[in-house]
Amino acid sequence: MTNHLCHLSSRLALAAVLASAGLAAPVIAQDQAKDAARDAAALVEDDVHNRQTDPTGTIIVSASGLKELDVLAGTSVLEIREIQRDGVTGQIGDLLTKLPGVSATSFAPGSSRPVLRGQQGERVRVLVDGVGTADVSNTSVDHATTIEPITVERIEVLRGPAVLLYGSQAIGGAVNVIDKRIPTRMPDEDFHIDAFAGVDSATNLRTGAASLDVGIGSNVVFHVDGSWRKTADVEIGGFQVSNALRADLLADAAEEEKEGELEEAAELREAAGQRGTVPNSAAESWTINAGLGLILGESTFGASVGYYDSRYGVPTRPGAGHHHGEEGEEEEGGEEEGEELVSIGLQQFRADFKGDVYLGEGAFERLKLRFGYSDYTHTEFEGDEVGTVFDSTSLEARAELVQSAGGTLRGSSGIQYLHRDFFAVGAEAYVPPNLTDQVALFTLQEFGTGPFQIEAAARGEFTNVKAQALGIERDYETFSGALGLVYEGVEGVRIGINGSRAERAPSAEELFSNGPHIATQAFEIGDPNLTTERAWGLEAYARGSIGAGTFNLTAYRQWFDNYIFLEETGLEEDDLPVFQYLQQDADFWGVEAELSYPLVDNQGFRLLTDLRASYVEAELADGTAVPRIPPLSLLGALEAQTDAFDLRGEVQWFGQQDRITTFETPTDSFTLVNALIAWRPFAENRNVTLQVAADNIFDVNGRRHASFTKDFVPLVGRNFRASVRLSF
Repeated sequence: MTNHLCHLSSRLALAAVLASAGLAAPVIAQDQAKDAARDAAALVEDDVHNRQTDPTGTIIVSASGLKELDVLAGTSVLEIREIQRDGVTGQIGDLLTKLPGVSATSFAPGSSRPVLRGQQGERVRVLVDGVGTADVSNTSVDHATTIEPITVERIEVLRGPAVLLYGSQAIGGAVNVIDKRIPTRMPDEDFHIDAFAGVDSATNLRTGAASLDVGIGSNVVFHVDGSWRKTADVEIGGFQVSNALRADLLADAAEEEKEGELEEAAELREAAGQRGTVPNSAAESWTINAGLGLILGESTFGASVGYYDSRYGVPTRPGAGHHHGEEGEEEEGGEEEGEELVSIGLQQFRADFKGDVYLGEGAFERLKLRFGYSDYTHTEFEGDEVGTVFDSTSLEARAELVQSAGGTLRGSSGIQYLHRDFFAVGAEAYVPPNLTDQVALFTLQEFGTGPFQIEAAARGEFTNVKAQALGIERDYETFSGALGLVYEGVEGVRIGINGSRAERAPSAEELFSNGPHIATQAFEIGDPNLTTERAWGLEAYARGSIGAGTFNLTAYRQWFDNYIFLEETGLEEDDLPVFQYLQQDADFWGVEAELSYPLVDNQGFRLLTDLRASYVEAELADGTAVPRIPPLSLLGALEAQTDAFDLRGEVQWFGQQDRITTFETPTDSFTLVNALIAWRPFAENRNVTLQVAADNIFDVNGRRHASFTKDFVPLVGRNFRASVRLSF
C-alpha cells in the first residue's frame, strides 16, 4: 500500500507540474485551479472514461511511463472543452493548428494531417490510445485520418525524445487521441450520456454525435457511440488560386487565344477568376463504435469494435486535367478523362483490446496490454467510375511493464509488433502490393529524487519491407536513444536538456512508388535503394510559473543524415509533374513558446492573456530549403471568464514563407481574427456548454505553406459556428 500511495503522490505531483507549465491548455488550467472545489463533482461525473485528473482538475498525460517521466519537453494536451472551443473540423490536423509547433497538411477539407516541427507523413504518428490509426494517411497527403474529433475525450501532442515509445515513424512527434470506446471505470450513475451538435456557415456544416455508457452489474460497462457530419463546398475569402498561379493561368489563356483556341482560353480565364468557393470540396462521414469494459479492482480489461465511413471531394488544380490516356483521347460525349471530378471514399473496420493488470507492490506495478486490428479500404473515384482501390489490413500489439514508483529506477519497458498487408488495384495503383513487419523493444527510465534527475529512453526496431510482385525485400535494424537531465532547484521552475539519436527505416511508399497518383495529380517515384534515415537531436526547455502565470519555452535542433523527402523534379510523365523520393542530409532547428497570465482575478471574474509562438527552419545539405516548412506563427488571446460565461478573442498571425525549394512557390503572410462566447447555463452541471463563435472575421484568404495544394485550396473564409455539448 505504501508503494501505491507513493505512486499516486508522484502522479499528482507531476499533474501539478504540468499545470504550472501550462501543458494542459493554459487558460482552462487557470480556470480549473480557481474553481477546483466547485467543479469537483462535475469533473467526477465527466470522468467515465478514466480521464485521469489531479484535485485541481488538471489532465495527466495518459501514455504509459509518461506520467512518471519528464523526458517530454514538448507536450500539449487538448481537453474536450478546448476541442469544442477550437472548432468542429472533421480532420485532426486542422484542429491542432493553434498549438505551438503544430501546422497541418490541409490538402482538402476532407483530408488534413498534423505537421509537427515541420515534419509530416512518415515522421508523425497519429495514435488511438497508444497504437496507430491503421489507416493510410501517413502514405500520402490526400488520405484522410480515420478519427472523428467530436467523439474523442482528449488529444495529446507529443514532441521530443519521449516519442521513442511509439516508434521511429514518430521521429517528428506523435498525436495520441484518447477516445471513449473502451470504458475503464464504472459510471457513478445508472447510465451516462455525452452528446454534441454543431453547425457553421462557411461549409454548411451539420454534425452530431452521442455516446452512452451503461453499468451492467458491479464490474461491467457497456459503451456505444456514433457520429455524423456533412459539409458542402467550402466558402473562401477571395480567389481560389494564388496570385502566382492566377498569373500563370492568365498567361496561358493569352497564349491559347493567340493560337486561336478561344474555348481553351475562356476555360483558363474562368479558372483564374474562380472565387468565393472551392469546388468539389464537400465531405460526408459517419461512425459507429461499441465496447465493453471489465473492472476488477485495480485491473481493467476491455474490447471495442468500430466502423468509419467517409466520402470527400479532392479539389482539382484549376487549369490542369488528368491525361492518363493518349493525348487527345476523349470519352463518349467529348469530355477528356482528366476532367472528371475526383473524390475519395474510405471505410475502416477496427477492433481493439486494452488491458491494465495490477501486479501488486513488487518490482513491477502494472502490465499494460494494447492490441488494434484494422481492415481499411480506400477508393479513388473519377466521377462515378472507380479509379484505384487501396486496401490495407494491419494489426499492432504492445505489452508494457510499468515499474513501481517507489523504486530507485522508475519507468516502463515493453515490446511492440506491427504488421501491415497493403495492396492497390486499378489503373493508378502507384504503389505495388507490399508487406511490412516490425518488432520493437523499448524502455523509458528515470533516476533521482533531488533537484537533479536523469532520464533515458531507448528503442530497437527490426523492420522487414517486401514488395512481392517486384521480388524486392529490404531489412532494416534501427536503434534510437535519448538521455535527459532535469534541474528543479528553482521553486516552481523546471529546466531540462535532452539529447537523442533516432533512426527510421524507409516506408514501402518511399521505396516502391512508381506511377500516376490521381488525387495528388502527381507521378510519384520511389527508390528501393533508400537507406536508413538518422537524426541527432538536442532539446532544451524551461517551464514553470511566473507569479500567478505560467510559461513554457523550448528550443531544439535536429541533424539528419540521409533525410528522405518528396520533391518535384521539373519533369513530366503521363502529363503529370514527376515527384521523386530523394535523400540528402538536412538540418532542422526551431523554438516554441507559451505564456499564460491572469491580468485580473477578482471575485469570480478573471481576465487572462494567452500568448504562443513557434518557428522552424530546415535546410538541406546543398543549401536549399526543405519543402513545405511552416513559417513563423504567433497567437495572442484575451479571455474573460465568469462562472457562467467565457468570452475569448484571439489573433493568429502567420508570416511569409519565402525560404523555398525548386518548383515550390512562396506563401504570403496572413492574419486570422477569431472570437467566441461560451455559456454554461446550469451551475450544477458545468458539462453543458453552448458556444457561438466567429472565425476569420475579416474573411482573409490564407494559405498553409505546409499544404501540398496551398496554391488552389485556401483556408476557410469568414465562418460563424454554433455548438452545444452535453454530459449527464
